[in-house]
Amino acid sequence: MTDQMDTEKARASAWFRDLRDQIVAAFEGLEDSHAGGPFTEMDAGWFEVTETKRHSDDGSDAGGGLMSVMRGGRVFEKVGVNVSTVYGTLGERAQRAMAARKGIPGMADDPRFWASGISLVAHMRNPHVPAVHMNTRMFWTPHAWWFGGGSDLNPCIEYAEDTAHFHATQKAHLDPHGADEYPRLKAWADEYFYIPHRKRARGVGGIFMDDQCTGNWGADFALTQDIGRAFLPAFVPLVEKRRVQAFSEADKDAQLIHRGLYAEYNLVYDRGTKFGLETGHDANAVLMSLPPLAKWV
Repeated sequence: MTDQMDTEKARASAWFRDLRDQIVAAFEGLEDSHAGGPFTEMDAGWFEVTETKRHSDDGSDAGGGLMSVMRGGRVFEKVGVNVSTVYGTLGERAQRAMAARKGIPGMADDPRFWASGISLVAHMRNPHVPAVHMNTRMFWTPHAWWFGGGSDLNPCIEYAEDTAHFHATQKAHLDPHGADEYPRLKAWADEYFYIPHRKRARGVGGIFMDDQCTGNWGADFALTQDIGRAFLPAFVPLVEKRRVQAFSEADKDAQLIHRGLYAEYNLVYDRGTKFGLETGHDANAVLMSLPPLAKWV
């Protein structure tokens, strides 16, 4: 059973890396192909890639990954696409949180963990182009394993047809897994990406899941893969359509205010941010999601 799980871990980690490579290539392609509208006079952006390392409390190797960040592009003002595979033992605080939220007994007796995934946040140059978030991940302990992730759209200027396209593409990718999957994951996203202190959603939603473990690893991995596969066809057409539009100072102001809302959510509520910092992962990689500029009123 251990050998089988090791094989499954390797498959998941390799797939997250492959998805990362596809997205990075697609985003650099959007930069290269931008030939009309605002910011065409700028040079095309490209990703700076940095290897990240996680070290355990005793200084031993505990995994790592790649942090790929583009800053100052003509389509993407800031975008990060991170992939990592980390392992080790959970600290006492993380153990308590895991036991409380997941209902996993025995974490204190054997606090080993392994986690792999991809995380993406894109903040766009043109305020008509929506910001977007996507992640997929697998988490393992000796007591349980599960998958999680999703993607959600965060426009500061909403277009109903863009929202409809984003959701329809996700639904089309989830429907082969059962008619109930898209409604289930959409409702989960609506609940998860809600900002209680603002009494509003972060954006226009998407799909999200956590704790996905039916007992059938292959089926759960396939669902996770299709969440990832849905991302580019859901998002790229919106970028291609909106990046050529002219915008006003008021539009840019609305974008900066919305970015403040995004930053509030990620720093106060996002579980991935909290987990990454609590387990000692590279802080720059964990906080990659924060926008380059934001504004509060």
